[in-house]
Amino acid sequence: MSAVSESSNRPVLVIDFGAQYAQLIARRVREAQVYSEVVPHTASVAELLEKDPAAIVLSGGPSSVYEPGAPQVDPKLFEVGVPVFGICYGFQAMAGALGGTVEHTGTREYGRTELGLTEAGGLLHEELPGNHPVWMSHGDCVTSAPEGFTVTASSDGAPVAAFEDRRRRFAGVQYHPEVGHSPHGQEVLRRFLHDIAGIRPQWTTSSIVDEQVARIRAQVGDGKAICALSGGVDSAVAAALVQRAIGDRLTCVFVDHGLLRAGERAQVERDFVAATGVNLVTVDARERFLDALAGVTDPEEKRKIIGREFIRVFEQAERDLTAEGDYRFLVQGTLYPDVVESGGGSGAANIKSHHNVGGLPEDLQFTLVEPLRALFKDEVRRVGTELGLPETIVQRQPFPGPGLGIRIIGEVTAARLEILRKADAIAREELTSAGLDRTIWQCPVVLLADVRSVGVQGDGRTYGHPVVLRPVSSEDAMTADWTRLPYDVLERISTRITNEVAEVNRVVLDVTSKPPGTIEWE
Repeated sequence: MSAVSESSNRPVLVIDFGAQYAQLIARRVREAQVYSEVVPHTASVAELLEKDPAAIVLSGGPSSVYEPGAPQVDPKLFEVGVPVFGICYGFQAMAGALGGTVEHTGTREYGRTELGLTEAGGLLHEELPGNHPVWMSHGDCVTSAPEGFTVTASSDGAPVAAFEDRRRRFAGVQYHPEVGHSPHGQEVLRRFLHDIAGIRPQWTTSSIVDEQVARIRAQVGDGKAICALSGGVDSAVAAALVQRAIGDRLTCVFVDHGLLRAGERAQVERDFVAATGVNLVTVDARERFLDALAGVTDPEEKRKIIGREFIRVFEQAERDLTAEGDYRFLVQGTLYPDVVESGGGSGAANIKSHHNVGGLPEDLQFTLVEPLRALFKDEVRRVGTELGLPETIVQRQPFPGPGLGIRIIGEVTAARLEILRKADAIAREELTSAGLDRTIWQCPVVLLADVRSVGVQGDGRTYGHPVVLRPVSSEDAMTADWTRLPYDVLERISTRITNEVAEVNRVVLDVTSKPPGTIEWE
């Protein structure tokens, strides 16, 4: 997707056969500095060729190739001269479509498995250890390779665990090279892309910035744009890209709904403006939101109220700006996972409602500008750094649109918000001091406002509120595991909160993964 070379505009298409790993494969392809897109297995060969792919990767999938209705690969795909790489289910479907044999032998391999290389070795595994661990997940296996292929690896449960046909630029592996449990997997994927498919590695941060700036200028022309700036990394990077493209014809609106964490308004008004020079309008709506939330305890109702009030405040800000000029474009920080999950990966223009600005209604007359629509979160952070945004914004942990309103279990009041802000600030300070900001995906601090726990403080009994620490590790927030923070860090956080926040007398740790739990409590 670089502006440097036309060839780099050609995507590697990752065919999604329904596994959880399709997006991860696409990310790994990009880590090899090659642009990638996820497409559904229902796409025809003609539809795939319309995208002019540089290569095609067939992902894993939960089905057996023998199940009725299981997705298959059209053999015509292998007649069009496009390099193809099969992974797990895609490896089996590829072998079957080309005349190889796939069987259910009764031997299954799940998890860590020892891979043994053949004497042929092959380009994918050349000079790698003759035996090394990989991550397997299969019940069926390829027992004979198609004509023209060289078998390059096997395992106890897979006689053919890797094969290559370098003349036709085809290759495949039974294991999952995209996961961290396959220690040489990224190198194997890189060798297919660079050495077998012959793709030049040109998908770089600077190329992304150059191309998106050119696209924005072409789309907006001499028009004006408006952006709802939350202070989060997505909206900040999107705004910075548009500002670089059109300068002072972009105006950002920051709505202070009173549900922010400590110092966030000042951070946006000071750090973001200083880094970009963007026009910023701040709307103070704290009292409005608190009045609307008075007496409400139901989590879903709180979300709806916050979304509704945000829309109304933003609409008024938009009307005020429109009186001064024609703002026809709306900037959004939509990311590529949002597009894929909403069906946009198949070419549709769907956008998840919660990634619209506060859930903006359809009747707002804007043309969307989405400069991050093709990017994953880690790419967005790199682009932000390239644009000169401060680390306090670029490395900011994800924060929900409804803010602290959904981290208070019970009614949202000014007093309860202040309690939670103090506890949250302490947790963030200690995590930063311990150098753990990049180890964890985020660490929500939850106030159990409707719960009182017995404590002893100052030689007397207290009935204070508990707070919950929810540190999680994740790559994309679709799944997450609780982060094993060092005990001394947890001790400091707990001690400081109970000492410095008088209303809190107990700190607890949430050790639930996602699934079954969600990252946020409400």
